[in-house]
Formats: sequence, C-alpha cells, structure tokens
Amino acid sequence: MNNLDKQYTNLLQDILINGVVKSDRTGTGTISIFGRQIRHKMSEGFPLLTTKKMLFKTIVTELLWFLKGDTNIKYLVDNDCHIWDGDAWTRYINEFRRTCPKCPEITKEEFINKIKTNDEFAKEWGDLGPIYGKQWRAWKQKDVLEWGYKEGEVLTDQIQNLINDLKTNPDSRRLMVNAWNVGELDQMVLPPCHYGFQVYTRELSNQERFEMYVVSNSKKHSDQVFKPMSNEDLDSVNIPKRTISLMWNQRSVDTFLGLPFNIASYGLLLEIIAKAVNMVPDELIGNLGDVHLYSNHIEQAKEQIGRELTNDEWIDLMVKKHGMILEGGDDKLPKRTREPYPLPTLNINTEFWPYEGGECGVGLLDDVKVFESFKDNNFCKCLLEEDIQLSNYQSHPSIKAPLSN
Repeated sequence: MNNLDKQYTNLLQDILINGVVKSDRTGTGTISIFGRQIRHKMSEGFPLLTTKKMLFKTIVTELLWFLKGDTNIKYLVDNDCHIWDGDAWTRYINEFRRTCPKCPEITKEEFINKIKTNDEFAKEWGDLGPIYGKQWRAWKQKDVLEWGYKEGEVLTDQIQNLINDLKTNPDSRRLMVNAWNVGELDQMVLPPCHYGFQVYTRELSNQERFEMYVVSNSKKHSDQVFKPMSNEDLDSVNIPKRTISLMWNQRSVDTFLGLPFNIASYGLLLEIIAKAVNMVPDELIGNLGDVHLYSNHIEQAKEQIGRELTNDEWIDLMVKKHGMILEGGDDKLPKRTREPYPLPTLNINTEFWPYEGGECGVGLLDDVKVFESFKDNNFCKCLLEEDIQLSNYQSHPSIKAPLSN
C-alpha cells in the first residue's frame, strides 16, 4: 500500500485550502501553512513519490555530496546534478555587480560551463559556504587550548560521532546531527532548510529476529523447515538486533519541488546508516515548519493531486485493458488521473564498503570506516551512485515547475 503519495497530495490540498498568502525572499510569493508532519514506514517501500516522476539519480548525488562534506557545486555539476546551480550563480552575479558594476555579465549557462571546465574558477565561485556537508562532517567551533592561553579551532564530525554513538550507546537520546550553526549562517548562500535530524533505535525481540532469518533464507531454501533459534545463534548469522528510525526537522518547505526530494533523501540516508550499523530501517518522520507552495506552482500542485476519472474515461480504460466492458467493473483500474503506484524497492551494493578484516566485501562491515570512506576513498571505492539502485519504480509523468532562488 502506498500511503506516502496519499499523505503528500493531502498536504498539497491542505495548502490550497488553508494556505495564507505570504511574501518571501525570492519575490515569487507563496501560500503557506504552518506545522505539519509526514510519517512513513520503510517496510512499505522506498519513499519516492509515484504521482510524478522523480529524478532519483539527482537525489543520490546530492546526498553523497553532503556525506563527503563537500560544499562546492563542482562535484554536483560533474555528476549532472544542477539543483544548486542557481544559488552559486546568484552569489557570483551579486558579488560581480558589487565589485565591477560596469563589467559585462555572463549567463547562468556560461557560468556552469566555467565551473565544469575551469578548476580555478570552480574553486573560487563554486563554493556555497559552510552549508550542509560542512556542518555534518566538520562543524567549526572555538575552543581554548593550552591551558587557556591560546584560542584554537575545533572541527567536529557529527556523522562520525553519530555512528560511534549508535555502536556504543544506541539507546542514547542524543543521536542527533545539526546543520544550523548560528556562528556561520551569514557565510552560507542559503541557511539550511532541513536543519537537523535525530535517530532512534529499539531492540528487536527474538521472534522478530527469527522471522527475519526465515524470510531471508526461505528464498534460498523454500522447502526447509526452520526451528526456533537463540539470540546467540541469530548473532552468528548476522541478523540485526535493532531497528532504526530517523526524524528530520525542516523550517522552510518548498512543498512542490523540494519536499519530495527531502523525503527521498532522508529515506536514503536512513537506509545507508542502517546498512552500515546492521540495523533495520523502521520509520521516517518529517517535522515541517513553514509549508508552502510558490505562486507559480499552484497549477502544478493541482495536476499532481489529480481528479476523479469521468465514467467515460474509466470505461475507455476498461476497454483498452479487456477489449470489453466487464459487469461489476474492474477494481484494479485507477479511479483518479494520478492514482499512486506501489512504492519501489531500494538496493544498496556494499561490495566495496570497508569491512572489519580490512578487505572489502569480506566479514562484517566496519561502520566507522564506512563513513570515513566518504571523505577519503583510500579504503575502498565505498559507495558510488551505481551502487544504489531502485527496482520496480513506476510513476506518472514528471510535472515541470520553475525553481525560485
């Protein structure tokens, strides 16, 4: 059952019915509501919307960019991901106008081409300041060193701390990563919209673990009779001991363009973390603050919500499928123009992740080195975009809408 698309289109409808008109920094204008939540059980499928086609590769590229601790769009541009192009170009144009008001400007396309082909230009103008990746992997703070006589800079890798805590203290209520670094907000091209996330784990019962063992092995041995197993026996075959859930907080929600990406991105992050620490992805939760539709997204939102099919349209579908009109109808035919499809399945190849024995793909995963590898690929190839694949993804056609920067 795909409850995610239903929640999302209900949220679009909520904004259309209850939204108030508000101005915004882009000058586009919005209709807005405040304080909503999205909840999704990961066992129901990977949370990628089906009521419009989603660019999954773009979502993967951006998340890997965050996990690398990178803040320069060069990596994104080289991997054909362009969701941050406008922010970098706007920063360049604003600075250019300030320092050389009479100089000729370059177009956005020319700017992106220079990022792609000129490393020095990319280094200077492709950086977005200390945004998500910097805060996740190298949060900067001041600390007093050498007995108070010297002030120094301390960098905190919040992702690595999270993994260490999941390994040593999985019931902690401090399993959090924060991107809202007040001391560096003025250096960012855009303050974080999704500004922090928290994870939560719980122990699986022996029965839950045994059922997981049966499911995973019945595919290989369909005729086998499985006898109850102790937790020690289940440990020996590496059956997870815990589930893990993730909740993210978002101050500003571009509901038509941004939120579908945010949902899938944090779903992917949850899957990666769960895979690294050998836990089962459980629930994905989004706490949403200013939930808005830009004024130039309203018609697109209505299209995605869809409408009830007319009787004639529904009969046409039946004739196309069966070549005739069946008595009693066909319960499997859609009733709406954007009826959700079943959610897809995510597959992550861990063949090249670092393992405890030091050799990739042999033994148990080394969860600490997995996340070190995102920043330093000396261990293994670690996780590449082609190692993250969807299966059985069906969707309605994409719906184009302008991005407001």
